[in-house]
Amino acid sequence: MQTSENPLNNHLIDPETGSIKNLKGFDSQHPPDPKLIDTCVHCGFCLSTCPSYRVIGKEMDSPRGRIYLMDAINEGEIALNTATVEHFDSCLGCLACVTTCPSGVQYDKLISATRPQVERNYPRSLGDRLYRKLIFSFFPYPHRLRWMLVPLFLYQLLGVQKLVRATKILKYISPRLAAMESILPKITLKSFRDDLPTIIPAQGEKRYRVGVILGCVQRLFFSPINEATVRVLTANGCEVVIPKSQGCCAALPHHQGQEEQAKALARQMIDAFADTGVDAVIINAAGCGHTLKEYGHLLQDDPEYREKAQAFAANVKDVQEFLATVGLTTKLSPLSEKPLTLVYQDACHLLHGQKISVQPRQLLRQIPGVQLREPIDAALCCGSAGVYNMLQPDVADELGQQKVQNLLNTGANLIASANPGCTLQISKHLKLQEKKISVMHPIELLDLAIRGIQLSVTSNQ
Repeated sequence: MQTSENPLNNHLIDPETGSIKNLKGFDSQHPPDPKLIDTCVHCGFCLSTCPSYRVIGKEMDSPRGRIYLMDAINEGEIALNTATVEHFDSCLGCLACVTTCPSGVQYDKLISATRPQVERNYPRSLGDRLYRKLIFSFFPYPHRLRWMLVPLFLYQLLGVQKLVRATKILKYISPRLAAMESILPKITLKSFRDDLPTIIPAQGEKRYRVGVILGCVQRLFFSPINEATVRVLTANGCEVVIPKSQGCCAALPHHQGQEEQAKALARQMIDAFADTGVDAVIINAAGCGHTLKEYGHLLQDDPEYREKAQAFAANVKDVQEFLATVGLTTKLSPLSEKPLTLVYQDACHLLHGQKISVQPRQLLRQIPGVQLREPIDAALCCGSAGVYNMLQPDVADELGQQKVQNLLNTGANLIASANPGCTLQISKHLKLQEKKISVMHPIELLDLAIRGIQLSVTSNQ
């Protein structure tokens, strides 16, 4: 017996008998709040700033379109089915609409409530489930991920990667696996190291005692950024504490609705810093920082951790936010003999999620000889968005191409990026455009300026 599914109805209708079978909607565990939904007046201001709408061009792939779907599912008018879920999945979660909305719609809370509903109540296909299982079984666990580095290191060392990319065979096997492989950074022996001490003393007079979160991808693939972070903090009078029991901040699973996994990782992080007596918990990755500051909301139903989570979140500071507030105490040297033109890439969860944009620029301008340039569409997402570029590669690629072109059009010699996902995405599309422009974290540039090390840069023209 065949049935037909109407994507804008919450029923399956048997065309022979006309019988109706109800489909699932949202459950009672924190569905999107109708009061928040009602604040949307459907004015359309969000459309021009929504990356998925700009690429796909469909109303339901815009913030107001998704809010319409949330409301209709809440009211039992339509189903949580394939036709509706695909529009929720197309959202990057960049939060540009939150910044733009004149009515103050808290779309961030609406989409973060919807995604766990999707994961609990919508049966994804076997292939989708397996792919997501691969991502969330390894990426949030740095110790597991480190074991994966061995075959990946050999994969690059033996030239297999060049063969795979030249033949494009992965695209025929699985476009998603091809997307994952395309952002794989260079694996070095440093990727296998995890040897930062638990406590690193401040240089000179101690001004603060701070904790540092190492991250997952950051720890393995961008360890020099963590090392630079520690050097800059200690050079500016901070004693640094790095608890060995810390794990993932929970950003990757949280952004994709893996609620229970995210909660478990958040509790582990809170416990890791519980008795450290730090003045602030420092993070150098934008996406991680946004989630860390949301722990109070994430653990709102946990009676044991609710207050701990709120206190922890209040103590979290992005490294640039912290340094701009407490001030630099060390002398900064020029990064090159000639003036160095930089373009700073605003990571979405730093700009829209944490409202941090001025501070990184203030710090970079303190480096002698640095000239900052601004790209057009600076607030538009690069397409990384956590694991979005691995789940929705076509949309992500178009956004990545646009972002890199806008950055290159500034004529800058170097790109500063404060998020590992953005760095991987931008680096991928720079390589595709055959541009040899360095992408560095602002904290790395401060570190070099403190140590008096100059860069060798070339024009992007």
